[in-house]
Amino acid sequence: MHAEASSPHLPTPSATPVFIARGLTKVYKMGEVEVHALRGVDLEIYASEFVVLLGPSGSGKSTLLNILGGLDTPTSGSAMWRDHDLTHANDAELTRYRREHVGFVFQFYNLIPSLTALENVALVTEMSDQPLPPEEALALVNLGDRLNHYPSQMSGGEQQRVAIARAIAKRPDVLLCDEPTGALDYATGKLVLEVIARINAELGTTAAVITHNAPIAQIADRVMRMADGRIASIERNAAKLRPEQISW
Repeated sequence: MHAEASSPHLPTPSATPVFIARGLTKVYKMGEVEVHALRGVDLEIYASEFVVLLGPSGSGKSTLLNILGGLDTPTSGSAMWRDHDLTHANDAELTRYRREHVGFVFQFYNLIPSLTALENVALVTEMSDQPLPPEEALALVNLGDRLNHYPSQMSGGEQQRVAIARAIAKRPDVLLCDEPTGALDYATGKLVLEVIARINAELGTTAAVITHNAPIAQIADRVMRMADGRIASIERNAAKLRPEQISW
């Protein structure tokens, strides 16, 4: 594991982490075969931090993100979000945790085709205690002029930005993004990364982004490289770049 240099604007190891995972394992049984997706993962993620989880397909990135987001539970080990024990929570507790604290962005946008951008975002705000107005959430992702467009009338990048607006409209404490640029072309992918970085910077939302695309790691505060179900290294970016400064 790489040593982490301190930086005045980044959380230090003495700061209180919002996520703490210890010894996380996940084993999927497929008939007689056992697939070890996670093999003893330890990590901390800090408030308002931007983390990139980097690694090839099958390295355990999505499984780890799903456990941190309360979508899955580990086979063994522990995962905490602040004072929430995600390891032993029941389905109702995990549902409440996801609803109150977590915004998800996936590779595919999962928008409802028969609803406009505004209506897709409003669905989430109706279930939240102190949501952003849907119009404001869409303005944050630069879609204030596309409120009444349906997904079929929007490009892939615009649909992904609607998905981000939907995720942030409930003011989540953490934004978990699984390959958010995977279905997008280069220019559009950079626009989406700019939106995620802006949400992290302006709203203070802790952000964790999964990618197999190594240059994207340059926009993170810290980079966690995964291989074979383990965290192979953790590096702190000495000079964090803006999305418009990277290329791949």
